[in-house]
Amino acid sequence: MPSTSKAKATPKTTQPVALKTGSKKTVAKKQAAKPRAKAAKKVVPALNEQTAKLISSEVVWEGKLFRILHDKLIEPGGHTNERDIIRHNGSVVILALDTSKSKKNPWIVMERQYRHAANQFLWELPAGKLEAGEDALEGAKRELAEETGYVAKKWKPLVEYYASPGFLGESMKVFLAEGLVAGDAHPEEDEKIELRLVRMDDVLKMIDKGMILDGKTMTSVMLYARYLDRKRKK
Repeated sequence: MPSTSKAKATPKTTQPVALKTGSKKTVAKKQAAKPRAKAAKKVVPALNEQTAKLISSEVVWEGKLFRILHDKLIEPGGHTNERDIIRHNGSVVILALDTSKSKKNPWIVMERQYRHAANQFLWELPAGKLEAGEDALEGAKRELAEETGYVAKKWKPLVEYYASPGFLGESMKVFLAEGLVAGDAHPEEDEKIELRLVRMDDVLKMIDKGMILDGKTMTSVMLYARYLDRKRKK
């Protein structure tokens, strides 16, 4: 793996010019605005579409982490369908950053552990399942402390997404954690975790080389790198 050693000009503005009612410029301006108004009206309903009407829902299997339901439903378009869905309490992901040396290229807390579903060891960000009714931020703090021993002084939500919404109802909430203070980790008995602090640039190189295959890690790190890049350009 890559080395992990620590080491405007203000735009000019012009005042709007008043046009006489009925002038050619005014008519042209109104005509140009019409297609935009129509396009906007088409977008608005999509943001408020109804959800499906559930006819029946049967739990066909339930385990420690999730349950599988067989649902019969009428979808928003009126089509009757049947779906097998994995229901999950949701997860939290922690992008824990040590910015004490550099805010532009911070150290990222990374984990390496065996994932049987992928049949290989994977590099990942700390993450974990929420308990039923648990506050997402409190869950993120708990998972970071348990898996890595770190606590953070500053927390901020980064993004929420669904990893595979075709059949999996698990949402993943990503938090930034800064101002890290090291402590003792207390992972669960079945968690064999190897911890590393890796520079963000090196994590991005690992992603480019296919050394990181975990979706939550790629999504979180690349989104944060994009945020930093946009911030620098302002």
